[in-house]
Amino acid sequence: MNVLVLTVVHDPEDTRIRHKQINALRDAGHNVTFAAPFSGYQRRRPDGFGSVDVPRARGLHRLRALRAARRLLRRHAAEYDVVLLHDPELLLATTGIRHPGLVWDVHEDTAAAVRMKAWLPRPTRAAAAALIRRLERRAERRMTLLLAEEGYVGRFQHHHPVVRNSVVEPAELDVQVDNRVLYLGRITNARGADEMVELGRRLAPDLRIHLIGNADPECAERVRAAHDAGHVHWHGFIPNDDALALLPGALAGISLLHDQPNYAHSRPTKLLEYMAYGLPVITTPNPASAELVDSHGCGVVVGFGDVDAAEAALRRLAAEPEERDRLAAAGRKAVTEHFSWEADAGLFVRTLESVAAGSGPAG
Repeated sequence: MNVLVLTVVHDPEDTRIRHKQINALRDAGHNVTFAAPFSGYQRRRPDGFGSVDVPRARGLHRLRALRAARRLLRRHAAEYDVVLLHDPELLLATTGIRHPGLVWDVHEDTAAAVRMKAWLPRPTRAAAAALIRRLERRAERRMTLLLAEEGYVGRFQHHHPVVRNSVVEPAELDVQVDNRVLYLGRITNARGADEMVELGRRLAPDLRIHLIGNADPECAERVRAAHDAGHVHWHGFIPNDDALALLPGALAGISLLHDQPNYAHSRPTKLLEYMAYGLPVITTPNPASAELVDSHGCGVVVGFGDVDAAEAALRRLAAEPEERDRLAAAGRKAVTEHFSWEADAGLFVRTLESVAAGSGPAG
């Protein structure tokens, strides 16, 4: 197949897009062109396959990116067997474009997520969420959908393949456990920035909180101040492979999401990455996260905003290495048996091959 992978929102180093799906397509022998906002995120374009730099859609500044995406699709979509879209905004860009290979990869509950966007005026958020729901219903009639979570199934009228945010397992792990506690991902208020900064202040110097990822403007100054004070170690953005290489040997991985509708049914990929790399997880009780930990016995669930409980859990893991290792082993076992990307990669590639062949999504 010739596949165009298109995003104007996501970082070109997005794990699901770049390091799972594109790699899976190329490993299966297919040709990929990746259109993404490389300049907007200051990322290098990839070697070894085609790429197109498009503007970045950010905050209220999205029209230029959508126009560029629409021009790209109108001029070049017919050259590809499959056009894989990664942003709900791109559903607007496909208006009037007839292509049998359009596929939308549904990453999140977008209507719930838009209610959390600080850049969107509060009075307009309900209308924006309603518009997104209408776009979703229209997309079901026009293209193939892939769902990143089982919890998204109920949003749609018809069956769609679920290509989960599972993880690529490391070959082997044999490292000494140290005093690092890791957070991997975008840093925002709703993802626990304040809690992680306070946790770092309390734990230092016994345990050291490492934050790996970009911080949104809303919290970047506080994160930087905590880094300068020695309470946390903020790495900033690190390419995916390099970031994952920092996981082995850490005491634990944390995910202190707030109680938000967008997080209720979405299993954070970072939890599975922690588990795959031998880290117990400390998480707040969003249903999908709590169910993962409770079902597999791979970590500790603490209350929303409960820094006391998170601190106690981490100090306990440091003081009881056998318990820490038991939780870590349970997490690795769960990933191997239930959450390995190897199985989902096959479904993903087969689905796109079926779309290209004109037979619709694979089961």
